[in-house]
Amino acid sequence: MTGPEGGLRGSGAGDGSGSGLGRSLRGRLLVSHAALRELEFRHTVVLVGEHDDRGAVGVVLNRPLDPTVAEAVPPLAGVVDPGSPLFEGGPVAPEEPVLLVEADTPDVLDVPVFGSIGFMVGEVSEDLRTRLLRARVYAGHAGWGPGQLDSEVEAGAWILDDARAEDVFTDTPELLWSQVLERRGPEWASMARVPFDPTMN
Repeated sequence: MTGPEGGLRGSGAGDGSGSGLGRSLRGRLLVSHAALRELEFRHTVVLVGEHDDRGAVGVVLNRPLDPTVAEAVPPLAGVVDPGSPLFEGGPVAPEEPVLLVEADTPDVLDVPVFGSIGFMVGEVSEDLRTRLLRARVYAGHAGWGPGQLDSEVEAGAWILDDARAEDVFTDTPELLWSQVLERRGPEWASMARVPFDPTMN
């Protein structure tokens, strides 16, 4: 498994102690600041899957696409609920599906992220499928080179928050950005109401 440009690295990845922030952001949420105008990440909530001195990898949680998983990635249709949409995971390798799951125990996961939630790589056997509680499939992922995410966080482009299972598998992904901001406290309420199109504000 490769680095940020090619996907998740798996169990051989570092612990993040070499990152510029001095700690790994694996398992944290990146909530885009309302001032971030880059369309690829505007109003996004990203789950960080890996973060160390070699860079970072994550998936955007709140951008469902029109096609279902069954239509777009038939081999993974049996892993998700019928009718589940494909999600836009990020701008890197959008042709490559990324499988994020909640399992009955963490040892099932190829790339643990937090709790019993993490990534599966390659084919998922029938035996493994019985141990998956929930799953989502993403087209592509978000990737940062060495020190890039650290610099963006320090510059205020991203707001950090703890990830929860209900964030990953929310039934209302279109509301997730506002919901995560609002739960941080009343001082974030005004930002949570900023529209996607800043000209409408």
